[in-house]
Amino acid sequence: MEVNAVVPPVPKKKRRGLLDALRKHKYIYIMLAPAIICVAVFNYIPLWGWLMAFKNYRVGRGLWGSDWVGFKHFIDFFTANDEWLYLIRNTLVINIVSLVLIMGLSVIFSLLLHELRSRFVMKAVQTASFFPFFVSWVIVYSMANAFLAIDSGALNQFFTRIGIIDNGINFLADDKHSWGLTWFLSVWKNLGYNSIIFLAAISGISPELYEVASIDGAGRFKRVWYITLPGMTSTLIVLLILNSGNVLRSSLDYYFLFTNPMNWKTMEVLDMYIYRYGLSIGNFSYATAVGILLTFVSLILLVGTNALSKKFADKSIL
Repeated sequence: MEVNAVVPPVPKKKRRGLLDALRKHKYIYIMLAPAIICVAVFNYIPLWGWLMAFKNYRVGRGLWGSDWVGFKHFIDFFTANDEWLYLIRNTLVINIVSLVLIMGLSVIFSLLLHELRSRFVMKAVQTASFFPFFVSWVIVYSMANAFLAIDSGALNQFFTRIGIIDNGINFLADDKHSWGLTWFLSVWKNLGYNSIIFLAAISGISPELYEVASIDGAGRFKRVWYITLPGMTSTLIVLLILNSGNVLRSSLDYYFLFTNPMNWKTMEVLDMYIYRYGLSIGNFSYATAVGILLTFVSLILLVGTNALSKKFADKSIL
């Protein structure tokens, strides 16, 4: 007797294409649309202006009427003079040391805040440390001038009157103090903001881990060392990766205010150099070329740091 086996039909494979994703998450994409449009309009469409770096741009002739010079401006940055040496030195030393100080002190500060037993004191200190982040560099410069001016500064007058120094120290103009002042103000302005990020990471650690450690006899220092710090590692690595791309980027408003003819040799960074050649001198093509170099090196640093983190720490953002 012949038996015909019934074979069930094979279900069609579900397609998960772009249209399906758009239909499924259409409201999310609608909410994201304004941000995507703003990024495209202000960050990507202006990239056509990079063409200026390959031309000898003249305002009267326009972008398309200017002469094509190829990579001349890129080559001139390294061969015309030796300015690029102290520019890269200033940029790297100031930004790398600032990043290390900000991250390291933010970790320590957040640990100390977390260990405070009084929640009221913790919130008060946290709010006070976070406030400088919202203060503009113009106000910071006014405050620095009021405290550190060589003749009328409150700090110099105080030290002079009590006999520690005979004459005021020129903190704002002397190139010997420019790096230290920059590091101090950078830490003062960003310490509270970064500590909030680390406190958020600490709050995500399970309280049960601390309870088990206490039962096993671990003191406060050991709980911090073996539980809190490892729990902050992922956040620290992500912040380091994100900030690695900004190692060559600087806050232009800070350097615009604090740079002067007395300290420009140690305070002029790449962003300030681009501003000087682009807007002050009017050499738009050369400034654009330097900006392109800065962008590509920053991208390489970001991708490279992410790759190293993924290889050695198994943490990455890309």
